[in-house]
Amino acid sequence: MSSPTPAPVPAHVVDPAGGCPHALNADLRALGPVADIVLPGGVPAAVVLGHDALKEFLSHPDVAKDAHHCPALNDGTIPADWPLRVFANAQGMHTADGADHRRLRSLVGSAFTARQVERLRPRIEELTASLLDDLGRAAAEDPDGIADLRTHFALPLPLSVICELLGVDPEHHGRLHDLTYTVIIATDTTPAEVMAAVRELVDLLGTIAAARRAAPGDDLTSALIAAREDGGDRLNEAELIGTMRLMLAAGHETTLNLISNAVRALCTHRDQLALVLDGKATWSDVVDETLRWDGPVSWFPFRYPTRDLALGGTVIPQGTPVLAGYTAAGRDEAVHGPDADRFDVTRPGAARHLSFGQGVHYCVGAPLARLEATIALERLFARFPDLDLAVPEAELPRQRSFIGNSVEALPVRPVRR
Repeated sequence: MSSPTPAPVPAHVVDPAGGCPHALNADLRALGPVADIVLPGGVPAAVVLGHDALKEFLSHPDVAKDAHHCPALNDGTIPADWPLRVFANAQGMHTADGADHRRLRSLVGSAFTARQVERLRPRIEELTASLLDDLGRAAAEDPDGIADLRTHFALPLPLSVICELLGVDPEHHGRLHDLTYTVIIATDTTPAEVMAAVRELVDLLGTIAAARRAAPGDDLTSALIAAREDGGDRLNEAELIGTMRLMLAAGHETTLNLISNAVRALCTHRDQLALVLDGKATWSDVVDETLRWDGPVSWFPFRYPTRDLALGGTVIPQGTPVLAGYTAAGRDEAVHGPDADRFDVTRPGAARHLSFGQGVHYCVGAPLARLEATIALERLFARFPDLDLAVPEAELPRQRSFIGNSVEALPVRPVRR
């Protein structure tokens, strides 16, 4: 007598408000390395949750980034004002494949090699020292000795660095962060809010590009414009703006979350902080374990199978929009052991995480993010070794996002009372 066919697992309906992803990741991963989901707006999709499945998926030759491979995005099935279209419609290396991707990546890749990034160390150290002064002053001026570490330190450090690389004047920094957060991170927004933010962001980046075109400098935007003009068709206007948008968003939103998550982890695991301060682990170990244990990006859109794709015992139909479940893969017990939920800066193999991606789309800014985070954490705890959270960790407000993974604010006491 044959056994009954198991009932199909219903697709998980994604909450646009996001929140801490780890309990949901564990529940879904227990059912398999790939899960069917329904995105806001009722759009069917899939998320890859297992480490090995995600590693295979990110490098698979039959997986594309170009939205032309997703029929629902092109035949009217998905509305034109769907907020998550911003991840499919932008033109740049993050939505390109093959020769187009290689062409676009070559234009920015040389600015982010380990050697070039190391040349930024003195400027990053200078900014870090100045921002730590600001953090200390803000706490000293507060009756309770509290300051928001995100506002005074974790945000302005990577934002200032990437804006300086792009040749963006300081007057634009704050608005660019607000717009990229609305467009890239927040997932509880309305179509009207996203469309308005996209239009304003494109206009502002166009204004910045025009300024660099009129007065070129020693910055990445000027170099991209020069490459466009020298090569004729090497970089069109949409690709220029798309590349600037990618560099800006990826260059600060993720590092902001990385620094914030590492500080939260160390403040709630004082034994792990002690290991680093005693020289038994390095700040690079902290960065890698944070990227594995509580990475800055949770589920990131989109890739599309160019044929029906068998992955982890599941077939993902051709053209399905698929998200990469980075936070889920980071705590996969099959790879990181039965204690994968534990924060351990001495963990062997922590650097095997996939938080920077895999394959040809591996994050071009990874060396810069690592340098910024290691300098930030080392100098922060050297200046304020007793720094601690000002409220219980469970009470910190989470980002309203299933893409970004962090908190909205991080109140700390830099000096123990």
